[in-house]
Amino acid sequence: MKRFFLMGILVAVILSAAAQKDYVPAKENLAYRQQFQDNKLGVFIHWGIYSMLADGEWAMLQKKIPYEEYSKLAAGFNPSKFDAEAWVAALKAGGAKYICITSRHHDGFSMFGTKSSGYNIVDATPFKRDVLKELAAACHKQGMKLHFYYSLLDWGRPDYNPKGGSLAAKWTGQGQPDYNTYHQFMLKQLRELLTNYGEIGAIWFDGAWDKGKVFDWKFDELYTLIHSLQPACLVINNHHWAALAGEDAQAFERDLPGQNTAGFSHGVEVSALPLETCETMNTSWGYKITDNKYKSEKTLIQYLVKAAGNNANLLMNVGPRPDGTLPEIAVQRFEAMGKWLQQYGETIYGTRGGLVAAQKWGVTTQKNNRLFVHILDLQDTKLLLPLTGKKIRSARVFIDKKPVKFVQQKDGVLLLLEKQPDETDYVVELVLR
Repeated sequence: MKRFFLMGILVAVILSAAAQKDYVPAKENLAYRQQFQDNKLGVFIHWGIYSMLADGEWAMLQKKIPYEEYSKLAAGFNPSKFDAEAWVAALKAGGAKYICITSRHHDGFSMFGTKSSGYNIVDATPFKRDVLKELAAACHKQGMKLHFYYSLLDWGRPDYNPKGGSLAAKWTGQGQPDYNTYHQFMLKQLRELLTNYGEIGAIWFDGAWDKGKVFDWKFDELYTLIHSLQPACLVINNHHWAALAGEDAQAFERDLPGQNTAGFSHGVEVSALPLETCETMNTSWGYKITDNKYKSEKTLIQYLVKAAGNNANLLMNVGPRPDGTLPEIAVQRFEAMGKWLQQYGETIYGTRGGLVAAQKWGVTTQKNNRLFVHILDLQDTKLLLPLTGKKIRSARVFIDKKPVKFVQQKDGVLLLLEKQPDETDYVVELVLR
């Protein structure tokens, strides 16, 4: 028992040392945290040379393709149909307020014109265009916030994994490779991303789970660089641990905060930071030609509502094709979400999780003294809300403003509905005294 206790202390010391020391968020950072929470819906974009294999973003590892062979895909990557303006317009019509795109995924290929490595979309492909620069321009023009996903691991660089292996590139430098050179490489790339692409809303890290908590990732230097270059920029790290000092929002993968159905969030404490849950529209992050298991419009809308009710944003993913187009079915799903938000956006955008915690029947969201009751699955015409100690001034159906009868009881407020709800989301608006 003593041994495990000491190990726990060691882990805590390492993590605290690795996080940004004495971090105090700038006023610009606090302002964007609030805007970020208000935005509620973002679009995740996983796109790279792996899309050419049409088998997801982990194809290099899962198919055990040696780096020397996999990297040759770059010579044929030519997304001639990529149109940043069209992307942003379509996703904006889908109700999204921000985009988070993979600047560099685990395969090590950079989707921007980096000077830190020739293995990038400008120097290594016939396309020769910086898609991140074009996307940044389109986002800034159309009022869409832009976030950059950035992988902390790399299957191709031996200085990330000194032992190399069948996937890693062969070391050609002087001396023994180590993590320090890789860390300097990341610092250079992050500096490029935060100085060459205008205002960036967040850096979204992924991959820390690869080496785990006890590894010194030198987060202090990474986080400090980001906040010094762009004080408003949020640091989000999808490490599947409790939030660390220097982080500005907490990420949850394929799960709502406090849940662990996907197995990534076991024992993870939900922090007071802004929250975000990322999820796939089908089952894959990167483009997979055989993956037609797209979630229904109802499922996607209800997941957005559940995220808002759990005080979190939803970052919904789409994997573009290798030619630079978005799958039509994904665009259709976003269109459906956008149309729904045109009617019900008032109950989602700018809200926080409501007074009533998530229940089997649905969730609540709130703006000041307005409580929105989102009924997603109720097999009854009565609904008891445990609002003890609260008085209700009025209740009405949000969409048509029809009054809803209610009874104030000792154990809460009983809503008496005219019918059993069968809509995707039946919203009742309560005004609290």
